Amino acid sequence: MGWASVVAVLLTATPTFVTRGDVTPESDLRREAEAGWAALESVYTAEAGGAPVRAPVSIVLQRGVALSPERNAQGRPGLVELRQNTPGVLDERLRVALRHELAHQLLWWACPQSSEDRLFHEAFAVALSGELPAWREGAYQSLSRAASELAAAPAVDSSKARRALARLLSETVGFPKALSRRLRQCHDGARWVVPLSIDELADVQVRAAGPATVVVSRHSGEVLLSEGEVRRALPYGSVLKPFVYAAGAEHPVLAPRVDVQEWACGPGLPAKVDARTALLRSCNGYFLDWETAGSAPKGFGAWEPVLSALGLTGTPVDMADAVGLRSTLALSAWGMAQAYRLLAEARPDVVALLADNAARGTLAELPASKALVGVATKTGTVRDAASRPQYGWIAAVDGDLVVVAVRPGKMPRQFAEEIPAALAKARKQAGVEAARVQVLGLVPVREVEARCAGVGFTVDAGMPKAAPVEWARLEGLTTRGAAVCLGAPWRVRFPKGPEEGRDYAGVFTWSPPPAYRPPVGVPTSPSALKARRGSDFVFRTTRLQYTSGVVAAEDVTLKGEARLALARVVAHNERHSRHPGRAVCDTTHCQAFRGTVRVQRDDAKALRLPALKWSEWLLFSQGGQEPWTQERPRVDVERLLGKGLVSLRFEAGRVQYLLTEKEGASTFESGRSLACELLRSGLKLPSCPRTASFNGDTLVFEGRGRGHGEGLDVEAAKASRLRSDAILEGAYGRSRPEPRDVD
Repeated sequence: MGWASVVAVLLTATPTFVTRGDVTPESDLRREAEAGWAALESVYTAEAGGAPVRAPVSIVLQRGVALSPERNAQGRPGLVELRQNTPGVLDERLRVALRHELAHQLLWWACPQSSEDRLFHEAFAVALSGELPAWREGAYQSLSRAASELAAAPAVDSSKARRALARLLSETVGFPKALSRRLRQCHDGARWVVPLSIDELADVQVRAAGPATVVVSRHSGEVLLSEGEVRRALPYGSVLKPFVYAAGAEHPVLAPRVDVQEWACGPGLPAKVDARTALLRSCNGYFLDWETAGSAPKGFGAWEPVLSALGLTGTPVDMADAVGLRSTLALSAWGMAQAYRLLAEARPDVVALLADNAARGTLAELPASKALVGVATKTGTVRDAASRPQYGWIAAVDGDLVVVAVRPGKMPRQFAEEIPAALAKARKQAGVEAARVQVLGLVPVREVEARCAGVGFTVDAGMPKAAPVEWARLEGLTTRGAAVCLGAPWRVRFPKGPEEGRDYAGVFTWSPPPAYRPPVGVPTSPSALKARRGSDFVFRTTRLQYTSGVVAAEDVTLKGEARLALARVVAHNERHSRHPGRAVCDTTHCQAFRGTVRVQRDDAKALRLPALKWSEWLLFSQGGQEPWTQERPRVDVERLLGKGLVSLRFEAGRVQYLLTEKEGASTFESGRSLACELLRSGLKLPSCPRTASFNGDTLVFEGRGRGHGEGLDVEAAKASRLRSDAILEGAYGRSRPEPRDVD
């Protein structure tokens, strides 16, 4: 591309800067912003290998009225707020602050995948705003001290953190290589799974690693507990051996070589060692001899793309690299936990094997062994040249959680007791167990698409396969096995749904339901038939995520005791499905669920309260007393009730109606009765009507409130000021009040 073409591209990508008259002179401010943007974009183009593919349409520049004293500016996409101490004067401090915020604006639009990487954003802004010389002033700061202060800083944009960041950036002559690599990643549109690290930025390991522990939900993928630098890549020892085992098509039985150090796998080693024993005892010799025999997978086989996507720092050259005998490769605790989450989904047999580790493997005969019974564990030790432990690793998987712990200078057996403690600590959070729900049953299967913003994989015959980066049919992702999105929720879209899709933090599987046949004589609309059938897609998440999603779908504004009451009912119903032998559905036939949302504190509190005493499905509805009037074509009503409709009235939750019928030469009226809920749902009325009248070819229905009116009335609960126990007792207990008319 010639220089003229580059200039043309840059000019077309420059945004419009809008001023509000509160930072002056406005024309100078706009010119300063345009010049600053052009300079930033020029660096981006040179380092990324091309100009940004898009730019914001406009950026508003205005005075910041709520800036904290230590800030000269702040912003969010499309808006920059500035501090101007002297009206009419654009001093150097303001110009630097403007360029700093414009750097963030450029990345938000040119590299949206990095929007959550605060260190990358701040490093780019500090490097290009012209503020580096000012931060370098003051007492000398060693590289290791700067790295430690930056790691400990609660926010990377504080003065202390920026000074430390400037010290790291000063280590490189010219533009930092780490930022160049990341900008190329931006331009290529690559996923941003692993954030920029301090060591990567400094281009050298400058800090001794500290202890790190991460706990991840097997169901939703959420990080439930994070202590230490869980995103820092470290040599991993033997903890990745299960992935070598899982990649193997054949697992030979081998004779140990007693004179070889790598076969020193504990006392009582049998004369013939199979792969299961080798994995539990972490026998390096077995894996090396397996490679020599020629039947071992190369590297991590089908699991290599998974580990690479999660931050593995390279490709193993041989088995010694793969099983961690050499410390040439590294992976973070977070990446390790995500990998084990997928392993548990794809290869439950491997996880079941590792559950014996506390009984007859590397964690046997310890005080903590009894507490680890039934928990799948794998250990790893990274040693120095003198065989001293540099890092000890333990990965653990139970029915709901994945734990990865790294301890510098310790053998895994020295901190095994910390694994049950970490599991117990994570379980103090309510609702970490699994919830399953049939989803999207009202949408044609072929119209449902999904996309993973993190790293998506499908499971096929026990092996992971990378999911497409772009939107793909959910049916295609799930028909061979589970679909798992690592590091982010699935985003799901379908026609007539939100254009941007909905978040589903969890695992999708394909599970077609049996055919549904409505009871004889019960009229059912096509949509009701779909709802009662269930769905081909089953979604698994945590019970807390599911409960929050249903409560948000019912009433996003609900809070306090009313929210507690509804959340308890929702969690109860998840265990008492209306679909015998199958998960609860996501339609109003069960309880509406429109994906996972931000969990509210009251939802977690509700799940910590005692389980409800009832043993059946509990009905609830929005309720209330707001009047409504709606019309429906007579033909639609008669499609549900029968032709020849003469009259209808409503009482005690049922519709009583008359039909004109003929029998031979006789014509007579026949009385019928039907549950009002069937009429309401079939005609999609807000609630069970109170009256109905004929108006030519239409029927006019009038009623109050929303929903079927049975069980918990959410609006009444909001107005009651009662505790959740009293609300629930009134809705479902013996003391439930009789329905009454409220004006």
